[in-house]
Amino acid sequence: MPMFPLGAAFLPGTLLSLQVFEPRYRVLVQDCLAMSQPEFGVVMIERGSEVGGGDLRSPVGAVARVLQVEELPNGRIAVVAGIGRRIRVQQWLPDNPYPYAAVEDWPDDGLAVVDPVALESVAARCRRAAELAAALGDGGVDPTVAISDDPSLATFQLAGLAPFADFDRYQVLCAPGAGERLALLGELLETVEDVLTFRMQR
Repeated sequence: MPMFPLGAAFLPGTLLSLQVFEPRYRVLVQDCLAMSQPEFGVVMIERGSEVGGGDLRSPVGAVARVLQVEELPNGRIAVVAGIGRRIRVQQWLPDNPYPYAAVEDWPDDGLAVVDPVALESVAARCRRAAELAAALGDGGVDPTVAISDDPSLATFQLAGLAPFADFDRYQVLCAPGAGERLALLGELLETVEDVLTFRMQR
């Protein structure tokens, strides 16, 4: 699968907006558009830069389905993609000329059975944290964005909604199932809430 390593963690159920300028990734976009299903994989760069290669890439990522492509006047390509299923990298292959990897889908372990009351509580906390972050000028995601009724997808989307660091979002991405993600979200929110409350009181 064509791969686009990025300096952030992207989660299923969220959108990815890119401005592509490197020649190798311009080729990736054109190759994707020639596919019956225009997709590429995204993984987080753990160390290094998005530009020029030589980066250390995370082994878990997700599939980005191309939704919109626009050529910009400055020679860049604007790409909007929807982040879908989770994947694990089995092997990095030679660049072609962009990064390429053998990947496998990684569905949730077991059924997505979670406590709906706990999910609703965590969802409210994520929205509140997003609202506080916005009030502090952090920008980011719209706190009122719709969340899926599917617990598996919802737990990913909530991690994208809350003002977590990319490493925290990557931890959520790597949780085996929806129940584990929900528990992890609750733990991560405790720190985020404390930090936001402290900042609001300054």
